Amino acid sequence: MEKHGDEIEVTEREASNKPRRPHNVRIVLAVSLLLAIVVLSLVWIIPAMS
Repeated sequence: MEKHGDEIEVTEREASNKPRRPHNVRIVLAVSLLLAIVVLSLVWIIPAMS
């Protein structure tokens, strides 16, 4: 961010306020989904075996 008199210049990244690593959210969602599938499968399979 630079100030020139009354004007303030900001970069595109500063203006958009995007996180630097958005792929982390995808990884967390993928791991959570996989974990949920495994847990629900175990909840269904273990009682069916007995």
